[in-house]
Amino acid sequence: MRDLPTGHHGYSLLELLFVVTIILIIAAIAVPRFLKTKYSANEVSAANSLRQINTANANYSAHFNIGYAGSLAQLGPATAGCTGGESACADLLDSVLSGTALSLAQPVKSGYRFTYYAPSGTPTTAAPNGTYAVVATPTIPGNTGVSTFCIDNRGAVYRDTSGTQTTAAPGGCAASWPVGPSIGPI
Repeated sequence: MRDLPTGHHGYSLLELLFVVTIILIIAAIAVPRFLKTKYSANEVSAANSLRQINTANANYSAHFNIGYAGSLAQLGPATAGCTGGESACADLLDSVLSGTALSLAQPVKSGYRFTYYAPSGTPTTAAPNGTYAVVATPTIPGNTGVSTFCIDNRGAVYRDTSGTQTTAAPGGCAASWPVGPSIGPI
């Protein structure tokens, strides 16, 4: 610092530029790490949400004897046309993950969109759903997440680290998800 004519002290332009440069270097290191941490957390949330769906679907199948649910909304809480505890609104998932909070066919949670596949949208005892699959894809690939995930009635969560697999079949994940070093149960 140097003395100013009035007796006040100030910083030189060189000192200020040095401080700004240090701040920019720290930001250049921290921001990418923050973003990677953010989408890693979203990916963990997506995999855990798929496990919750799998558990809810197993309970649904055991309780209602019509196989697996026909939609995520059927696993969710009561809505206007449903009193709760019945196969149309089993109350086994929260309203966000089941899509009933905003009446979404494809619910969004923690930066991931969940798409449900089942043989029948309205299973019955005569025609139960013996299979299902759910795929979790990032809402903004590369920003909210990179990997895509899939789970089916077998209970394994599959992960595609390239993010190219975005669909499944009502029969499960294995038919449309490749097997290789970037994909496998987690």
